[in-house]
Amino acid sequence: MPQLPDPDDGQRTPSPPAPPPPGRAAPKDRRLPRGLYSQGSEPDPRFSLANERTALAWVRTALAFVAGGVGLTSLARIAALGQFVDYLAIAMCLLGGWVAVSAILGWRRKELALRTGRPLPAPVALPWLAAGITIIGLLLAGVVMGYIV
Repeated sequence: MPQLPDPDDGQRTPSPPAPPPPGRAAPKDRRLPRGLYSQGSEPDPRFSLANERTALAWVRTALAFVAGGVGLTSLARIAALGQFVDYLAIAMCLLGGWVAVSAILGWRRKELALRTGRPLPAPVALPWLAAGITIIGLLLAGVVMGYIV
């Protein structure tokens, strides 16, 4: 496994925040979800930001499924394809919604593991997503080939 660069590579590191003035309380952490950020310790920002980028990539994938479902419905209307294509479009939109929800839940699970020092959890959505794409692809191929009306 490649080594990450040492954050203390001779460059100046930011100093910790100054303590509050006497008689004032320390500022409260206002990040949401509070139940997540109140647990464990602050992880290395690189890992936390990588987790966020991964979740955003999953959300983009979800958006692509929804857009594909809308486009498929439009194509079905223009090309006078059967109602079966509309059902596939609905399935694609629902799959996109499910991927978006699982992206957020997966982000939370991984962030919690980073904060508490536990091993990262295995991906839950990936096998289901691959199965959904395979099924929709096969069904669309059947429509194009004329086997499914």
